[in-house]
Amino acid sequence: MSILLVAGLGNPGRDYADTRHNLGWIVIDAFARKHGLSWSAQPRFHSEVARWDRAPGKTLWLVKPLTYMNESGLALGALQRFHKLEPAQIAVVYDDLTIDLGLRKISASGSAGGHNGIASLLEHVGNGFARYRLGIGPKVPSQMDLKDFVLGKFTPEQQILVAQQLESHLSGLALLLDRGVDEAMNQLNRRNSK
Repeated sequence: MSILLVAGLGNPGRDYADTRHNLGWIVIDAFARKHGLSWSAQPRFHSEVARWDRAPGKTLWLVKPLTYMNESGLALGALQRFHKLEPAQIAVVYDDLTIDLGLRKISASGSAGGHNGIASLLEHVGNGFARYRLGIGPKVPSQMDLKDFVLGKFTPEQQILVAQQLESHLSGLALLLDRGVDEAMNQLNRRNSK
């Protein structure tokens, strides 16, 4: 089943722009730029949306929910119903604390793993959407509050690593869209395992 909608998860507003929790937005923004796409506000879906006509009859929707991370499912659920999509036709790009910074993994199901944005998606969209997980770990210092860590900004050294890995993140997303979840999992997860 082809992926027809890709959402980057994050929080709107300047205060959140370069935080770890917004890595999904950073990548989806770069993906839209690379393909010359522009965002338009879609208030009825609480989102910014970019349309990409990849080939005749093959439209891909890129989405940035504006509901804040913890309510991402409200926006995507509304888009899913409007476009009559199965969960398997949706991919979500987001930060994952359990993966080291700079690495990426793909999965097709599972629990929220403590990620509130994914918990919201499971509630409103259902399980089975593709998960493009971008590493932001490990949490350092380990005693730091989880919320403070994910809403904190990347250090200068980490910003360099994020910039260096951006093209690899985009290639992985292209692989997911072109070849599907199973093949992308086989290639990316093996390459990014430690």
